[in-house]
Amino acid sequence: MKSVNKLTASLLAGLFLLLFAGASTGQTQPSVLAIRGAKIYTLAGAPIEKGNIILRDGRIAAVGADAAIPAGAEIVDGAGLEVYPGLFDSSSQLGLTEIDSVAGTVDNAEMGDFNPQLNAATAIHPASEHIPVSRETGITHTVVMPGGGMIPGQATAIHLAGWTLEEMLVRKSVGLVLNWPQISTRSFDFATFSFKEKPYTDVKREQEKKVQELTDFFDRARHYQQAVEKGSAASYERDLKLEALIPVLKGELPVIVIAERAREIKGASEFCDKQKIRMILAGGTESYKVKDLLRQKNIPVILGPTLALPANEDDPYDRQFTLPAELQAAGIQFAISSQSISFMRRLPEYAGVAQAYGLSHDDALKAVTLNPAQIFGLSKDFGTIETGKIGNLIVTTGDPLEIRTVVRYLFINGRLTSTDNKHRQLYEKYRKRP
Repeated sequence: MKSVNKLTASLLAGLFLLLFAGASTGQTQPSVLAIRGAKIYTLAGAPIEKGNIILRDGRIAAVGADAAIPAGAEIVDGAGLEVYPGLFDSSSQLGLTEIDSVAGTVDNAEMGDFNPQLNAATAIHPASEHIPVSRETGITHTVVMPGGGMIPGQATAIHLAGWTLEEMLVRKSVGLVLNWPQISTRSFDFATFSFKEKPYTDVKREQEKKVQELTDFFDRARHYQQAVEKGSAASYERDLKLEALIPVLKGELPVIVIAERAREIKGASEFCDKQKIRMILAGGTESYKVKDLLRQKNIPVILGPTLALPANEDDPYDRQFTLPAELQAAGIQFAISSQSISFMRRLPEYAGVAQAYGLSHDDALKAVTLNPAQIFGLSKDFGTIETGKIGNLIVTTGDPLEIRTVVRYLFINGRLTSTDNKHRQLYEKYRKRP
């Protein structure tokens, strides 16, 4: 009898835990939520001074000053608050690394130069502590890029909420990452803890060799594509690496080229032209030097953090601060990213700095909302507050680009999502110290 009672108690306890887990993940949340009486910055038109947003089954069902709130909807009072689209970090390694110095928590790269068949999605850790930390500043979705080698793999778009990758996934592949070979004569030797110089001719020769290897790899992929499309399965041996390049060669998937210097950007653009593939430039520290080329080729740019030191010793101190405004004036589409994990939370500040140095407020907001969504072909679901789009929203005390602003409520996939995180917990713990 005692064993039966123990079994019954265990089953009841297990049921309670399952119910509690369901509530904590938002599974028991109502299918209809409403944000009432807030100032709404839709980024698709003029701000709505006092309006409502209706969220149903994960998407925006209605938005406007006269949007009717359905009976039974859970209401979030937006009086005195502002609503914006959730922020989009267009280049991060979120979920791939937890602690840099602990090798067991680092899974951002594989061995070898050519790994196009790999996808960042397979290595993302949904329970990473960095995810809720990043949510606190209003980031609701991001593109995660793998690292290492010339072609480290494919980038993945995810939501910043979910127990599993399947719950987090926006799109498994948004682009193939390509680290363009650099020409750098200076390197740091950790053995002597000093910089070493190499002859330019030697470095140039090494760079050209890598570019040729890249060209040969794409040529092999084209031959493989022809065999796949015109031959029978028995006439060729399956190659997952070459197979992964076929969507790129067809123009279905862009190549995200990571390049910083002007000559690297020019070389990458020439390569993409010859291969007839779509290019997205990531990094672009010296993109201001090739503005005409980027505009002519219609190449969008994913910039890194604006809070960065000048790349060259003779650059002005505000070189990176003013870069977004320069690209905007030149008619080049761009986004601002963190290119980080632990500093991903500072994405709003990076956009705010760009505004302080010449970018308009609307354009600064779009650089971390609408622009990245358009660059990656996700603007049907993200970037603005419009009927039919996914309900990734932030409700704030003011401008999200201001460091003093607090995100009061955050919605991901139309669900009210917690902004609690380890940073806040440690703050609360130690502020109570005697």
